[in-house]
Amino acid sequence: MNNLLLAGVEVPRVGLGTNRLTPEHTDFIRAAIDAGVRHIDTARLYQGGASEQAIGAANVPDDVLVATKGGWNDGSPQNLHAEIEQSLKALDTDAIGLYYLHKIHPGTPLEDSLGAIKEHVEKGNIRFVGISNATREQIELARSVVDIAAVQNHYNQAERGDDALIDQLAAEGTVYVPFYPLKGGDGSNADKLRWLLERSPNVLPIPGTLNIEHLRENLSVLG
Repeated sequence: MNNLLLAGVEVPRVGLGTNRLTPEHTDFIRAAIDAGVRHIDTARLYQGGASEQAIGAANVPDDVLVATKGGWNDGSPQNLHAEIEQSLKALDTDAIGLYYLHKIHPGTPLEDSLGAIKEHVEKGNIRFVGISNATREQIELARSVVDIAAVQNHYNQAERGDDALIDQLAAEGTVYVPFYPLKGGDGSNADKLRWLLERSPNVLPIPGTLNIEHLRENLSVLG
């Protein structure tokens, strides 16, 4: 199947990563949506918040899932509360579709970080929660605090440390979002994306680009 249910939204199984996006690329976001993108992934970290601002300025329609992440440098509840508020403002939204804890910090219990995020779920300004850069054990601990809709980890043809985890998550119905999906490996970018899509039905890569033709090439693997 070329579509997947992620955070309550049916999206094509190729999304858009935006770690280089700035407000000058707002027209590119609109063009990407016109080309068929329905899942845009960003983070508070990216370009010092400018990536989120660009997406917010693009007036993204309701049928496009925007996912963001927070807590890269500091996973404390105080910092996460502040970053979530900043993300809401930058994205110009009352509710973030999917919010990931970007990194787990040894100095802050995972339960505390996710507890802060869960407070915003209960307020209604985060709809679904994900976790990034996480092990199987950390994912299980996270689930004891809040439902986990997606896991975003480093994975591609050349770096396959999550092989077992992907299969476990697939059996449980949890989406796996690989970042750096085109790094290493053999073949063209299209070949690498096809390999990821064939790897497991729960895999949803998010290749980054600022070139609309490259984006269309990425989407073309969906048929």
